[in-house]
Amino acid sequence: MKTVAVVGAGAGGIAAVKACLDEDLSPVCFEQSSNIGGLWFYRDDVPPGQGCVAKTTTANTSKELTAFSDFPMPRDFPNYPHHAEMQRYMELYADHFDVRRHVRFDHEVVGVTPAADYDDTGRWTVEVKDRKSGDVTREDFDAVMIANGHHWEPNRPRLDGEDVFKGRVIHSLQYRDHRGYEDKTVVVVGIGNTGGDIAMDLSRIAKRVYISTRRGAWIVRRIGGGGIPIDVVGIRRFIFDIMGRLPTGWLNSLTESFVNQAFDHDLYGLRPKHRFHEQHPTVNDDLPNRIACGTVIVKPNIAHLTAAGVQFDDGSCVDDVDVVVLATGYTFSFPFLSESILSVKDNMVELYRRVFPPHLKHPSLAVIGRMQQLGSVFPIVEMQSRWATRVFKGLCVLPSSDAMRAYIKQQHLEQERLHLPTLRHTMEVLWLPYLDELAREIGCRPNLARLMLIDPTLAMSCYFGPAAAYQFRLEGPGKWTEARETVLTTWERIYYPLNKKRAEELAQKRTRSGYGSYLKILAVLLVLVAVCIMWFR
Repeated sequence: MKTVAVVGAGAGGIAAVKACLDEDLSPVCFEQSSNIGGLWFYRDDVPPGQGCVAKTTTANTSKELTAFSDFPMPRDFPNYPHHAEMQRYMELYADHFDVRRHVRFDHEVVGVTPAADYDDTGRWTVEVKDRKSGDVTREDFDAVMIANGHHWEPNRPRLDGEDVFKGRVIHSLQYRDHRGYEDKTVVVVGIGNTGGDIAMDLSRIAKRVYISTRRGAWIVRRIGGGGIPIDVVGIRRFIFDIMGRLPTGWLNSLTESFVNQAFDHDLYGLRPKHRFHEQHPTVNDDLPNRIACGTVIVKPNIAHLTAAGVQFDDGSCVDDVDVVVLATGYTFSFPFLSESILSVKDNMVELYRRVFPPHLKHPSLAVIGRMQQLGSVFPIVEMQSRWATRVFKGLCVLPSSDAMRAYIKQQHLEQERLHLPTLRHTMEVLWLPYLDELAREIGCRPNLARLMLIDPTLAMSCYFGPAAAYQFRLEGPGKWTEARETVLTTWERIYYPLNKKRAEELAQKRTRSGYGSYLKILAVLLVLVAVCIMWFR
């Protein structure tokens, strides 16, 4: 049985261990903290080299689009779980699939190098430090899966005038909660998800909160039309099919018009210089309300700090600033690997399909979770792990090194065309197309044409309903017997925490109606297609 070292026991790490077990591999996971969970394992004091959410953090993706493909979240979980519920879900997952038994807690990987017989076997020597005893040991493994995350090494720019500023300057990683900020004047730098969350948290207790942004941001709320989670509304196969056929300019204009229905970004001073799909939007439910109440004030980029305050690019100043919080993101690195194995430059690393280094002699080292996506990371790291373990076993075969490099080059060119050249967008993937891409490699992408013939209810649900990861357990390697029922009961789990009676009524209606409602949808769509054909003849 092949042995696999897994670095990290966050979402990517526990998915990697489970994928190894599914493929009859023998995993050993090394986790430097005392529990699974990675970012979601909340602690008041976070050791260097580890990441952690803030005390008020809530998931930005809904539970049905976040869940692993063969383990839905409990139906009584809220649609947007608090970090404690996210941690609980990961613990339930680990216990259900017996993951913990394969994790060595308080063990830090300090080195991964080719084993003495690497040229012949592809094996790796993993050097591990016991954080309690200080002992360092070395073990050889047939393969390595790196899932150490990328929200633990702060991107910490030095502000002009920081040496004379008498207040505090911290990175958002150091921010746990609003205690100690009462009646303080705070400037938050950055309007991404973290910056927005911190500004909202502070706005209710601080004297004044300013949020500084270079480019502005498109703001998306968690809840869409009818009170349904916005990703449930938007992440559907038929929507991605339509988006893929629209000119980029049209797609941006349509999306911008949609988000401006919530509030006018120009009026609130938030309209960015870029188009909607060129950079991730910020998920925040309260920012426009707090701006309207005057408890958050939007400012441009910081020009420099003074002894007591901040001067901005537009010449305006804020005096008596107590704290500047830098919500400026993170950098990527692999501190336990030499650059000859994985080289990171400007947050970019060459990986075939975001997983395999193309230059290594053997496909025995995989990187899990080293990408950015508009959507939940959980299904992606799970799919990457499923693919990687099958490559380790020789069940999936990688193309030649030259072919992989050509693919990566094309990927980079496409990324430069579609996204702003920022540190955050160096490893961008489109959520559903990327999952489909990996699923094709594995052989687990649902065949909707075949399903339409043998199970139209399921086919219509997969195409027109929320594109939850359960679809990727319907067929092929890793097929799950409960996948069909889980797909068809997605809406019931969405409704349940909001209105149990409505959820029960929906279940009864589903049982009675069969696939009639989906055929009605299909009929309407066929009429629309016919009208379009006649119009453009």
